[in-house]
Amino acid sequence: MTTVTQQQGARNKLLILAAVCLSALVLPLSFTGGAVATPAIGRDLGGSPVALTWITNAFMLSFGSLLMAAGALADVYGRKRLFTFGMLLFTAASIAQSLAPSVGWLDGLRAVQGVAGAAALASGSASLAQEFEGHARTRAYSVLGTTFGIGLAFGPLVAGALIEAFNWRAIFVFTALIGVIAMVFGLPRMRESRNPDAMGLDWPGTITFSTMLALFTFGVIQAPESGWGSPLVVGLLSASALLLALFVMIEMRVKHPMLDLSLFGYPRFIGVQMLPIGTCFCYIVLVVMLPLRFIGVEGLSEIDAGLLLLALSAPMLVVPMLAASMTRFVSAGILSGIGFLIAALGLHGLSLYNVGEPKFALVMAMVLIGTGTGLPWGLMDGLSVSVVPKERAGMAAGIFNTVRVAGEGIALAVVAAVLASLLHTDLASAVAGSVDAALIAETAHRVTTGDMAHAINTVPGLANERLVQGYASAFQYLLHILTVITLASAVVVLGLLSKGRTVTEAQQQAT
Repeated sequence: MTTVTQQQGARNKLLILAAVCLSALVLPLSFTGGAVATPAIGRDLGGSPVALTWITNAFMLSFGSLLMAAGALADVYGRKRLFTFGMLLFTAASIAQSLAPSVGWLDGLRAVQGVAGAAALASGSASLAQEFEGHARTRAYSVLGTTFGIGLAFGPLVAGALIEAFNWRAIFVFTALIGVIAMVFGLPRMRESRNPDAMGLDWPGTITFSTMLALFTFGVIQAPESGWGSPLVVGLLSASALLLALFVMIEMRVKHPMLDLSLFGYPRFIGVQMLPIGTCFCYIVLVVMLPLRFIGVEGLSEIDAGLLLLALSAPMLVVPMLAASMTRFVSAGILSGIGFLIAALGLHGLSLYNVGEPKFALVMAMVLIGTGTGLPWGLMDGLSVSVVPKERAGMAAGIFNTVRVAGEGIALAVVAAVLASLLHTDLASAVAGSVDAALIAETAHRVTTGDMAHAINTVPGLANERLVQGYASAFQYLLHILTVITLASAVVVLGLLSKGRTVTEAQQQAT
C-alpha cells in the first residue's frame, strides 16, 4: 500500500510539474506569437501604428511590472489559489482575443493576459518549491527553464503555421487550449500553500513602479508619431521620471520594500543586472523585430519567417546547458562576457545582410547571436542569487526577474521607437520637405510595425522600392547601435563579474 501511495504521489508531482511548465510555455508563445501575428492583424483589423505596437508591449509591460507583486500575493493568499485565478484569467483573455473586433480591444486584452501570466508564473513556480526538494527541485526548475527556451525557439514557427493554416486568431485559441490542459493536469493535484511569514504587498511601491513603466513605455511608443519634443511625449516621460524618483523614495523608507535597493551596494549584483539587460538588446528585441521585417517588409510567409527564426532561437535549447557545465573550467562571469562578444559579432554580421540577398549569411549571423546569448542566458539565474548573502537571495532573485521582464518591455519600446525615428529621418530626406511631416512619421511607424499594406503608396513621390531601401538602411543603423550596447554589456560584465577582479561581497558579508 505504501509503495502504491508513493507511486501515486510521484505521479502527481510530475503532473503538477507538467501543468506549471505548460503554463510557462504559453508565455513565450504569447510573446512571440503576438509579434508574428502583428502584420496579419494590421491587414485584417487596421489600427494605428501605436496601437499595433501595443499588441506586444501591453503584454510585456503588465507581465513584467506585476511579477514581483504576484509573488507576494501568492505568499499571502495561497499559491494554488493565485495559480487557479491566473490560469482562468489567462485562458479567458486568450479566448476573448481570438474574438477581438478591433486592435484597441486586442491591446486591452493583451494587458489583461500579461496580468494573468504574472499571477500564473509566480504562483506556479513557487508551488514547485513545495512539491520538490533537494536535487529533484533543481531538476524541476531546470525543466521549467528549458520550457521557456522551447517556447522562444518554436513560438514563431507555431504561430506561423497556425496563421498559414487558419488565421491569426488561431494563435490565441491555441494558447487557450494549452491553458485548459494545464488546469486539468495541475489543479486537482496541486496543494494549497502559503508563507506564514509573508509581510504582504508593498502597494505604494507596486503602484508607482507599474505606473512609471506604463508612462515611460507609452511615451517612447508615441514619440515616433507625435515627435520627441511634443508636449504629450515630454509630459509622459517627465511624469515617468518623477514617479521613478518617488518610487526610490518609497522603497528607501517603507519597512518591507518591493525592491531592496540596498542590494545595489554590491558591485557584482549590479553586474548581474546587466546580463538580462544585455540579452534584451541582443536577442529579445530581435525575436520581435525580425518577424516584422521578414513578414511585413521582405514579404516572407509567416511559416517561412518562423523557420528562419529557428537559426536565432534553436541554439538557446542547447547552449545554456553547455554553459552550466563549462563553469567547472571557466568562471560564469567570463563565460557571460564572452557570450556577449560572440553575440556582438553576430549582430555585426546581421548588419551586413541586405533585403533580397541569399539567406546563408543571415542564418549564420543569427546562429552566432543565439549561441552568444545562450551563454549568459544559462548562467544569469544562478548568478543572481550567488553574488549576495544567502539570506537575501529571495529578494535578489525577485529584483533580477523584475529587471529581466520589465527590461524586455522597455527595450522593445525603445528599439521600435529608434527604428521608426531612423526611418523617418531617411524618408524625410528622400522627399525633401515636399510632404507633410506627420504623413512621413505615420508611414515610418507603420513600416516598423510590419504594416506595409497600409504604408505603401501613401507618401507622394516615394516609390515602394525606396521605402524598403530606407527601412533596410535604418535597420542596419539600428543593428550598429545594438552591437555597441552588446559590447558595452560585455565590458561591464567582464569588469564586475570576472573571477579574480572583484572580491565576492557575499563572502565578505558572511564573515
